[in-house]
Order: sequence, then structure tokens, then C-alpha cells
Amino acid sequence: MAKLTIENLHVSTKEGKEILRGVNLDVAEGETLALLGPNGHGKSTLLNAIMGSPRYVITEGSVTLDDKDILSLSVDERSKAGLFLAMQYPPDIPGVNSADFYKAMMNARREKPMKLFEFYNKLQGAYKAMGIPFEMSNRNLNEGFSGGEKKRNEILQMKLLQPRIAMLDEIDSGLDVDAMVVVANAIVEEEKRGAGFLVVSHYARLYELIHPTRAAVMINGRIAVTGGPELFRKIDEKGYEWIHTELGIPVEKEEESMNQVSIGVCATREAIKE
Repeated sequence: MAKLTIENLHVSTKEGKEILRGVNLDVAEGETLALLGPNGHGKSTLLNAIMGSPRYVITEGSVTLDDKDILSLSVDERSKAGLFLAMQYPPDIPGVNSADFYKAMMNARREKPMKLFEFYNKLQGAYKAMGIPFEMSNRNLNEGFSGGEKKRNEILQMKLLQPRIAMLDEIDSGLDVDAMVVVANAIVEEEKRGAGFLVVSHYARLYELIHPTRAAVMINGRIAVTGGPELFRKIDEKGYEWIHTELGIPVEKEEESMNQVSIGVCATREAIKE
């Protein structure tokens, strides 16, 4: 059973601004961890740093997958090891055909290239499951797609790759109710397969659909509190101010009184650039 273990992780921007200040967290295959916290406190930074984004510098700590040092691997090697990141803002890739990209990413994990018939069967099944017209596989990757279509495409890639640990960064933002249900169903299918999930969201609705086994709250670049599903429900009702009043942890970068900020309200705002 794969286990992603993060110990004392410190991460800064390339300009030297520290964002993560000693994160300790783990998630194993077969469990889903909800990662919560106000905007600008390091959730996206954590996921991107684990996956190897060049925007960040890891100054201290370790990240392992089955005791294998992930930080020593290139981005593609991290992916081949079983990690997957669904991005908050998937980029357009002009000139790269979607179907060609999916075929290349799947074959990169195989000793022998997948036969064309097998590939198209898998691809058609994934498009059908995600409610995306198969004709979109002929378009360039994400080019001209709506925000919701890009998010569905991220989950489509997850279904094709079947990672051991999937990290989802606000995969539900920009989705209408019907699309959110489609995405949630795809996540649940992978949960049943045994994949582990680290899910960042501001929507209590998504968490209710995918049934996290645990929850953690990131404040000021650290994990402030962990618990069960009751934790995200409490935050949805009370915001984050109780972390200060009950636990004595000040909430930095406070845009307004955090007792006015629920999970749903956070989701309607433009994400603060970290």
C-alpha cells in the first residue's frame, strides 16, 4: 500500500518568501484527506511543491512515497511513481492534440506501447464517464476550453493514468452542480479502486459527495488541526475564527474577520496568488 509522507516541509518562492513552515502530513492509498484553510496559506503551494513545480524551492524537510525520496525525482519520475496533480488553473497547450497527449502519457508508463484499439476503447470510456463529447479529443489540449471543461479534462487524465495518490487542487471550482456530481463520481470510482486522495476545496458539497476519511486545516503554512469529516462541516458553519479563539493560533493574512468566511464563500473569490 502506497503512503505519501510529508515531514517538516519548508517551501519558499524563488524570490525567498517562505510559504510552508514545517508541514507534517501523510495520506495512504485507500483514504481521502480533505485539506482546508483560508486562501493564501499554502495549500496549493504544498501540492505543487510535491509535484515538482519550479516556482518553489524546498529548503528543508522530506517527501516520500513508500519510503522513496520523491524530492530527488524529476516531475515525470514522480508521475511514474504514482503521483498525480489536477491543477487549479490547467494551462492551454497550443499545438498539442489531446488524444496524442493522452496516448503519450499512458505509454510513458508501459514497457510496450498500447495498441491503438485498446487506447481508443479506454479513451472513449473515459470521455463517456466524464460527460465530454469524444470529438473534443481531436482538439488541442485545453485550448479554447471553458474552465469547467478544463477541470473535467484533469479528472479524465486521472482516470486514464489511475495514480496511486492523486492530489486535486480546487478541482471543483468553476463547475456547475451537474458537472460537480460527474467529477465526484469519478473520484469515488478511483477511491473504490484503492487510490489515495489529497483534496483541496472550499466546497462542503464536494466533500459530502466524495466522503473524506480525514481532514486537515492549513494555517500560516502549517497544519494547525486534523480530525475527521466533522472538521470540514464545522468550518463550513463557523469559518476559521474558532482556530484562533479555541486553539490560540493567530490567522495571518486575514482579509476580513474569518468568522465571516465559510467554505462556500471562499470558493466565490479569486484565489490569492501565493
